[in-house]
Amino acid sequence: MERSRAVQFSLSTPSSAASSRSSSPAPQSIPKEIPLDYDTKHSLLVDDVVPGQRGEDVYESTLSWWRAGLRRKLVDTVRWESRIIARMQRSVRSPWLDRYFVYSSVLGTHTFFMAILPTMFFFGYPEMGRGLVAVLGLGIYGSSVLKDLFCSPRPFAPPVTRLTIGSHHLEYGFPSTHSTNSVSIALIFFAHMHGLVTMKAISTEVFALVNVILFIYAFSVVYGRLYTAMHSFTDCVAGIVLGAGIWWAQTDWAGLPYLIHSTNPLARLLSYSSVGIPQSSGSVLVHFGKGLDMGTWVERWIENGGWEVPLILIPLCLLAVHHHPQPVDDCPCFEDAIAILSVYLGALVSRWAASYSGSGTAFTNVITPGSGWILEAGRWVQLERGWNDVAIWWLIAAAKMIVGILTIFVWRLLAKSALHIILPPTFRLLARVFRLPHRRFYTPATEYKTVPSEFHSPGDDGVFGLHPIPSVIDLPSAGGVGFEVGGIGSGVEGATYGDRDLKIRPVNGNGTFDGYSEKTGNVNTSSGSSDQERLGKDGPRPNVKHYDADVLTKVIVYAGIAILATEILPFVFDALGWGVRSWPLNIPA
Repeated sequence: MERSRAVQFSLSTPSSAASSRSSSPAPQSIPKEIPLDYDTKHSLLVDDVVPGQRGEDVYESTLSWWRAGLRRKLVDTVRWESRIIARMQRSVRSPWLDRYFVYSSVLGTHTFFMAILPTMFFFGYPEMGRGLVAVLGLGIYGSSVLKDLFCSPRPFAPPVTRLTIGSHHLEYGFPSTHSTNSVSIALIFFAHMHGLVTMKAISTEVFALVNVILFIYAFSVVYGRLYTAMHSFTDCVAGIVLGAGIWWAQTDWAGLPYLIHSTNPLARLLSYSSVGIPQSSGSVLVHFGKGLDMGTWVERWIENGGWEVPLILIPLCLLAVHHHPQPVDDCPCFEDAIAILSVYLGALVSRWAASYSGSGTAFTNVITPGSGWILEAGRWVQLERGWNDVAIWWLIAAAKMIVGILTIFVWRLLAKSALHIILPPTFRLLARVFRLPHRRFYTPATEYKTVPSEFHSPGDDGVFGLHPIPSVIDLPSAGGVGFEVGGIGSGVEGATYGDRDLKIRPVNGNGTFDGYSEKTGNVNTSSGSSDQERLGKDGPRPNVKHYDADVLTKVIVYAGIAILATEILPFVFDALGWGVRSWPLNIPA
């Protein structure tokens, strides 16, 4: 195959006159050569309106003055940084690095973490599991709020070439959720390993090796967002700060000790400020990075609280869902936010229920068979493990994962189907009494009769049913990498290269912009259902709408997934004699 020529692009952005109130600028021509410097073949896809890249007057007229003002500064920064990222791409891109940074980006997605989080509870790390759920839940919700609040675009393509997998390009850019997730997770494991090395439970060599692995992990995800041009430098820095801040508030890490000598003027200032630990010599011992330990406070409140715990947590979660900012574009940030927030709610409420009922300690002496521990005369004794013990342990571990995943499958399938039957008529009944909350892009129950069944397959009407596979394990498809050099709504010519057919759609059915205006508080739905259609998270799904019943459905389903994964399934595994822990409770892991 002949080698494709690398195509160079210069920045070209729309003037203020370019507006989505007129038809969106469609590509005038599709490049014959894919703008890569190595051999590859892809079909063509031009996305729906690129989030954050409608005409500037649309955002000015829709957003409040302060949101629009901050967005203008972010857009100026993205425009300037796009040139820098484009030059960086031309200098460092290679086939191997393209694949590495695209596929390693999966390690920073909330879907990846939600897929592995159940294992923390299935194998005896519930405290760390809830800590991970907390930082991921707060991080994803916080970054989603900021994304929808400012509607900031991703780096402009061209001049950059965006490499993407999955549907993350359908979200806004600021801040980077990948950076938030990866940094907070890396810091959690760093603090945990630092505590172990302080207690001499592990060697300094192991601690150093883990730190190298964590650095490579965080660097791969954060720098990968720049390499793939999915985020600007500002996006990544904001994500890092958000992730580190959430970890710092959550962690009980003691910090890094540093002795400030009495001759240092800072020692006197710290003593007067009651910061640090004064020493007899006049020096002050300061622990840099010491966490606020909010996680421990929440754990104690959950385990010792009464009925006020669920009566506070559930309304708080619903208020957070209701007050999530309204975006200008149909961005999936809201769906991600309510999913992970519901998981966090389910984990906390189920922990409270187990502690309140006393069922959380019912099987504390059940150790996973094959772990090498036996109970003799009331004391745990560790025996040497043979190959048969190892085989039994892995067999039971596989059984726990299979049973756990299938249970989540069945729960999501049945619960979602039942809620899609129950909620719409309930909403219609309530709508007669008072005005129900409404989000743009979500059709109210008064305007539809049924929601597509979980078992529904594509028919003559072109409508797809919702996937019966749990979103908790819906990892992005690895079928192909998308290469985007432009997009409708960016004001420049270009196309998105992926493994799907070419599809061009206007802003809505008549080529004009309709929707919610934050300034007037009105919703214009004159274009019918076209403005409520979107490119599905699992690929193109023509005519699929957002239903208002889906919001509460998602809250209940994902909270139920967390309840199953964090409390019910571990309880069942213990009851079956499979155990959850591989060591006694009085022996550190």
